[in-house]
Amino acid sequence: MPFPRSSGILLHPTSFPSRFGIGDLGYPARSFIDFLKNSDQQYWQVLPLGPTGYGNSPYMCYSAMAGNPFLISPDLLKEQNLLADWDFGNLPDFSIEKVNYEQAITIKVRLLKLAFENFKNLATPEQRQDFAVFCEAKAYWLDDYALFMALKDAHQGASWYQWETKYAKRKPEAIEAATQELSDDIFYYKFLQFEFFLQWSQLKDYANEHSIKIIGDIPIYVAHDSADVWSNPDIFCLNEKTGEVELMAGVPPDYFSATGQLWGNPVYHWEELEKQDFAWWVKRFEAMLDYVDIIRIDHFRGFEAFWAVPRGEETAENGKWMKASGDQLFETIRDKLGKLPVLAEDLGIITPDVEALRDKFEFPGMKVLQFAFGSDPGNEFLPFNYGRNSVVYTGTHDNDTTIGWFNTASDHEKYNLELYLGGISNDGVHWDLIRMALSSIANQAIIPFQDILSLGGEARMNFPGKPEGNWEWRYHPDSLSDGLCDRLQNLTRIYGRAPRRRTTEEKS
Repeated sequence: MPFPRSSGILLHPTSFPSRFGIGDLGYPARSFIDFLKNSDQQYWQVLPLGPTGYGNSPYMCYSAMAGNPFLISPDLLKEQNLLADWDFGNLPDFSIEKVNYEQAITIKVRLLKLAFENFKNLATPEQRQDFAVFCEAKAYWLDDYALFMALKDAHQGASWYQWETKYAKRKPEAIEAATQELSDDIFYYKFLQFEFFLQWSQLKDYANEHSIKIIGDIPIYVAHDSADVWSNPDIFCLNEKTGEVELMAGVPPDYFSATGQLWGNPVYHWEELEKQDFAWWVKRFEAMLDYVDIIRIDHFRGFEAFWAVPRGEETAENGKWMKASGDQLFETIRDKLGKLPVLAEDLGIITPDVEALRDKFEFPGMKVLQFAFGSDPGNEFLPFNYGRNSVVYTGTHDNDTTIGWFNTASDHEKYNLELYLGGISNDGVHWDLIRMALSSIANQAIIPFQDILSLGGEARMNFPGKPEGNWEWRYHPDSLSDGLCDRLQNLTRIYGRAPRRRTTEEKS
């Protein structure tokens, strides 16, 4: 569905300031929403919000439907009388610029377990009722997820396909027994989800009340070691005996990588999904639309055809293209849920068939300005080649900041950019690209917050292919200045992206 002319900011919640070492859903999140409102932005785009595992990547989560408990705000738990001031004593002197995940998670786990014990012992009747209602409403994914995490703890963090067969294969007697034996752990994981979605729903309400819509992110694939694969093995390409991945997701060799990219996620068994009327995907979209307004689909091209690599391969070179059932999938989701407020991440190897699938459902595609200056005037990422039904970014979470990109760009790219602009302005290349994005014909423009803050490569969020040191950047507590807000607001208004004000006649 096409969107009105508008703009917003890309920022993951882990990047908020916080005395607990990692950004959360507390007061700084509301201050950021105030900044969005006051600068005439209309969108806040986040990365996936699921419970992270290896590498702390939001794109490799233990569940496609659960929330990340490390985003729960201890300050808001205190407001619920589940924590007290003395629980916050002796907090480490955390860096204000980077998340130290090991240190922050240690503190968060201690506080979350304290809050859980207090909930068990001190929760009001209203809190207990709200918890029961939540558990019943989310049972379709929550029961499996909580049991999965409890069993994972019982197996010292081992992946589900390494558990005893009775658990890996979900033998009914074993599952029933584990549900009884691990009842307190299951309660704990359900409590964490209750608190996450309570805090998130309050934050989303605050955003919507301030005319800010939230853009969430659905990665096409889920982690092999996830509650989704463990509880729905029939819809993934797995070895029936061992549970190991038979066909792995990735992308083929290209200009950027001679061996391609091997992601390791299991690809979908599309024939089985069709037989089930895409029930899991429908539930996934339904769950997502419960807590965001718009969905960005990562690796959209995989819904038309996907690169599948056989088990045992160490690179993506020997994969092959296989057809997906994206057309039927989106038809089914639209029939069951109504219109689809979706943005399509259509970067990479895009064929006419992928474009046809995107255009059939009127999903806006993505344009990234950092990709615009390496070739000729036919480059699809140059603003004069855009269509209106698109969303333009200066860069994404996988790119360097604009300053960082320009500092390492080729002479050819720098020459083309300066030729296009007529020279780099005194404001800096990052503001030049922000202005370029906002002035473009694209209906939506989304700017990474690092560019608005004039930050360099030190603030990059992710280095694809690098297993450590990602997802760490945080902005300084004093970053949300009135001057910066006014500057962004002025550009937003100049280029017609500010919210439309109702006239006196319309109001009457």
